[in-house]
Amino acid sequence: MPRHFVGLDLGTSGIRAVVLDAAGRPVSSMRRNWTADERSGRDPGAWSSAVRVLLGQLAARLPGEPVAIAVDGTSGTLLAVDRDGQPLGPALLYHDTRARAQAARLTTLAPRESAAHGAASSAAKLLWLREQGLLRSAARVLHQAEWICGGLLGRYDLGDANNALKLGYDPAEDRWPDWWLAELGPVADLLPRIVPAGTVVGRIDPALARSTGLHPSSRIVAGTTDSIAGFLATGVDDLHTGVTSLGSTLVLKQWSAQPVFDRDTGVYSHRVLGRWLAGGASNTGGAALAVHFTAGQITELSRRIDPQRDSGLAYYPLPATGERFPIHDPGRPPELSPRPADDAHFLHGLLEGIARIEAAGYAHLARLGTEPPSGIVTVGGGAANPQWTALRMRVSGVPVRRAAHEEAAHGAAMLARRAFIDA
Repeated sequence: MPRHFVGLDLGTSGIRAVVLDAAGRPVSSMRRNWTADERSGRDPGAWSSAVRVLLGQLAARLPGEPVAIAVDGTSGTLLAVDRDGQPLGPALLYHDTRARAQAARLTTLAPRESAAHGAASSAAKLLWLREQGLLRSAARVLHQAEWICGGLLGRYDLGDANNALKLGYDPAEDRWPDWWLAELGPVADLLPRIVPAGTVVGRIDPALARSTGLHPSSRIVAGTTDSIAGFLATGVDDLHTGVTSLGSTLVLKQWSAQPVFDRDTGVYSHRVLGRWLAGGASNTGGAALAVHFTAGQITELSRRIDPQRDSGLAYYPLPATGERFPIHDPGRPPELSPRPADDAHFLHGLLEGIARIEAAGYAHLARLGTEPPSGIVTVGGGAANPQWTALRMRVSGVPVRRAAHEEAAHGAAMLARRAFIDA
């Protein structure tokens, strides 16, 4: 059995590796940032080269020792490959919305609870590739993490259930649904065979082991999306704790006893380690704050805020018009009046408004079927603001704490470890 477990995270700024020991303790980490030429993120060759560099560094740090490796990547980043696994063109990135016409068609085909909806979904991208005639030489369509996993294995026939969700996969039925297979016709042959995230799928490709110096008995574990890996990194394991990500947007995730879905507000559930993980994302968050203040200003002004006092301001902070969760209102403008003369008072109202949206988000998830949270764990840049944490605790009425670990690579390593060692 492997004694060390490796998580590879392909992020927007670079690739990171985290190594855990058998007890789950971090023992090493490595990073390679994208060069200026690689920063677009669309070149699969750059991903593969970076992975090889990190695997070589890993082999040097753990000489002669078998490891287990799991990969996470951006959700919805899709590419078509030939029978040898070679990409047939640049990847379509997670935020690419060129497939708007195809997304409109999916609204008439896909059930309301399907994650195939939306112009950025993998399903819409696949229809776009078909209609552009870009699949004639294709043998498979894969997501970023799935393609990297295929390179580690030396074969490109597998996908994981988490990445596959936005490609139309039905996690409740554990299969590609009939409506999707009928729509795709012969193109359905390009869909990968899906296994649960965290499944041991084989040994490392012998040629890759030789070129990197990794032990040939190293195992490959089916990976997941970056957001799920980030959730797993927190170590939250119960139904009553929510995980809030305070990055550029506000993202809520929580384990659920049953799958919950709501197309209107973008709520859907992943099957992860035999359990259901529900989540939703608001357009509020750090981007809404950045419209008004720099990060340094937020830190300085926050020191003047008494988080136990109500600001008296009823704000709904958004970076631009439109909200998706916990309410669906594409025409909703930011609500930021009156604007007090004191910047600290204004920031107080903004932070309080985001805290109210967070509380409303968890209430919406509870209406759909999750448990009301009795505690919240926070990740992202906003987790470092103590005044905001105390304010959120007052608004939510439950304890709020910062996660000890939040890196997606750490979560991917935990996934690899769970394949061999029960948590």
